[in-house]
Amino acid sequence: MKIFSNKKSEFLFSQAKKYLPGGVNSPVRAFNSVGGTPPFIANASGSKIYDVDGNEYIDYVGSWGPMILGHCHPEVIKSLKKALRRGLSYGAPTKAEVEFAQLLTKAVPSIEMVRLVNSGTEATLGAIRLARGYTGRDKIIKFSGCYHGHGDYLLVKAGSGATTLGIPDSKGVPQDFIRNTIVLPFNNLKAIKETVRTEGNKIAAIILEPIPGNMGVVIPQEEFLRGIRELCTEAGIVLIFDEVITGFRVAWGGAQALYGVIPDLTCLGKIIGGGLPVGAFGGKKEIMENLAPIGPVYQAGTLSGNPLAVTAGLKTLKLLSQPEVYQNLEEKSHYLTEEVKKIAHRAGVKIQINRVGSMFTIFFTQSEVVDYETALKSNTSLFQRYFHSLLSQGVYIPPSQFEANFISLAHSGKDLEQTLVAMVKTFKEL
Repeated sequence: MKIFSNKKSEFLFSQAKKYLPGGVNSPVRAFNSVGGTPPFIANASGSKIYDVDGNEYIDYVGSWGPMILGHCHPEVIKSLKKALRRGLSYGAPTKAEVEFAQLLTKAVPSIEMVRLVNSGTEATLGAIRLARGYTGRDKIIKFSGCYHGHGDYLLVKAGSGATTLGIPDSKGVPQDFIRNTIVLPFNNLKAIKETVRTEGNKIAAIILEPIPGNMGVVIPQEEFLRGIRELCTEAGIVLIFDEVITGFRVAWGGAQALYGVIPDLTCLGKIIGGGLPVGAFGGKKEIMENLAPIGPVYQAGTLSGNPLAVTAGLKTLKLLSQPEVYQNLEEKSHYLTEEVKKIAHRAGVKIQINRVGSMFTIFFTQSEVVDYETALKSNTSLFQRYFHSLLSQGVYIPPSQFEANFISLAHSGKDLEQTLVAMVKTFKEL
């Protein structure tokens, strides 16, 4: 799996910088936090991606989570080919939308009605507007290190690319937009109780990733999610789970099904599009019926419910509903991460691994990572060396200490063993 050349990628990156800010269309792709040239991908299949120089990589990014079946799953491709022949977009209702909505309401415990959109960002923006319209309140609570898309009032200690780039807040966001955003530490129920006690009648919603994946994977403490649910019920606050990453990734039905904590609204994305751009937000019928055209809260999108995205999503979810899928993912992920712990220990390198299901992060720190502050204690210089060592051996991981790695159903035992061989060499070098 040795990487021999990246000349074509270097040329393309030099050209891209002339026409795209930073040479990319999403900041973390630029490799700013790790240095070097990002490989420009030509094609993908199963657990592998291939760059324009012909290099092969075992892929643990998976398009940042949605490729849970692996790349180019034959049944998804077959369904898309049929859909392509019927048309690309209609801007009108389709039968597939109804079937997709029915499947989501059956699978996700909190969803009684759903609105399809085109991205995770659209989903969170729509859910928060709906919560504000429903409650008649303006303030929201979010958590440090949780990323909910690039909406103005959510780019406050937002994790993901913002943390990678060292920009916890974005310029261009007026102070008036964020004055109603309260930022609290994750896994700190005491801070939430105090805030709700003093501000509860002004708070429309609490939004969080039930399992954060954008400051690296952080595991919620058992009482944290349940405590938030109780506080929201008592204070009439809409609880929003951003399951754009965790929805159908950590379990059928998402983190809420895994932990048995049911929010009022849920935001989805990534996996439910099967790799195509899609998002959704849904929840209690009482709340969702406040959306236009039957309610006063406006939200719209020409490409919402796009037939291609819906087709890919339907086929993906149907395949994920088969028995043994999540047990398969759990076994692979458990094996890989436990072996990496042993390798790091033998090499004398201090790491912490946080994992839930098939998503995990290896933090280069001695301290337990439970929130944004502890995640930031990670040794990013060591991560940079780790990243490039693996990349040079054909193992493609997220180019940031503060992101999640993903395992797919397509990762074979051979893939895992080759990855572990690369890990042994990498940790010896560290």
